[in-house]
Amino acid sequence: MVISDSEVDTMADNGRKDGVLNFALVGCGRIASRHADAIWARGDARLMAVCDVSEQRAERMASQYGCEAYSDLERLLARPELDVVCVCTPSGLHASQGLQAARAGKHVIVEKPMALTLEDADELKNACRENGVKLAVVLQNRYNAPMKRLREAADAGKLGRLLLATVTVRWYRPQEYYSGDNWHGTWAMDGGALMNQAIHHIDALQWMMGDAESVFAYTGTLAHQMEAEDTGVGVVRFKGGGLGSIEGSTITYPANIEGSLALFGQKGSVKIGGNSLDRIAFWKVEGEVEHEQEILRRQELDPPPSRYLSHSIVLEDMIRAIREDREPATNGAEGRKSLALVLAMYRSAREGREVRMEELEPRCER
Repeated sequence: MVISDSEVDTMADNGRKDGVLNFALVGCGRIASRHADAIWARGDARLMAVCDVSEQRAERMASQYGCEAYSDLERLLARPELDVVCVCTPSGLHASQGLQAARAGKHVIVEKPMALTLEDADELKNACRENGVKLAVVLQNRYNAPMKRLREAADAGKLGRLLLATVTVRWYRPQEYYSGDNWHGTWAMDGGALMNQAIHHIDALQWMMGDAESVFAYTGTLAHQMEAEDTGVGVVRFKGGGLGSIEGSTITYPANIEGSLALFGQKGSVKIGGNSLDRIAFWKVEGEVEHEQEILRRQELDPPPSRYLSHSIVLEDMIRAIREDREPATNGAEGRKSLALVLAMYRSAREGREVRMEELEPRCER
């Protein structure tokens, strides 16, 4: 049952009194339920409303979570008690709807990618800054326990100087995934395997290795009827001197096979795999080699993490950032990095040459 306007207003007023922040979801597709579940799992957040161009879809989700349904984003954003908007719509709408929310004075959590162009990403970042609101990009795999452990080990110098890293996304999507709607696999609203499926792994690559200097890539549409690529491969040179490789595809019939990051340093080699960079495949670090089997055995005994756990950590970080008046950990600047690397791969594939990352940046006016 969808609650009434008066009931929502009462809940919102109570939320302001008890310190609970009011959230709304824009877009009621598959990923929205992860945000909704994460909000419901917390005591300091309340799902006030959901919004979707499909009234039926919005009503259905609102009924499930006991909140209000909207089909008009502008009307939703006019609610003064609304604090944070989670943008869960198709990728091509992320920047424009994030802009609307920021200009309405709402904090913004946006799914990946934060935009489809660097110009739109920068406009969203600037709008959030100018309107005094926070911007967080959902890069939830950074918060997975194995990823955090690897980052801590790298930061502590346990792997030594990082020399090489590889990301591999061997996933499968049937043709129906692309032909079943009007946005998947299109340049205007989505992009292909690199922009949609592999971008979390590409984020992990540059999060570990640092800023990229240049990239050379090939892309192809090998197994599907779609505008964008279903396969992309590239090699990256990092400013720190290391090298990296990227492989991302949706062609590995009949199912997802691998989604991994392997990191190789002077004193250690580690691979994180699993469904979402959430399992250690090997951990061969100087001084810890004898503990590898124990690490792997303990991991097998651990229950699998809930599907919204990492989204909940993104949510928690945003709430703390608002209350502490600081930048979220996965802010707009962080979200921009993986977007830039994918766009550099696309340019390299189009032009058949190495692309330096600086070529994507707008030239400063003199």
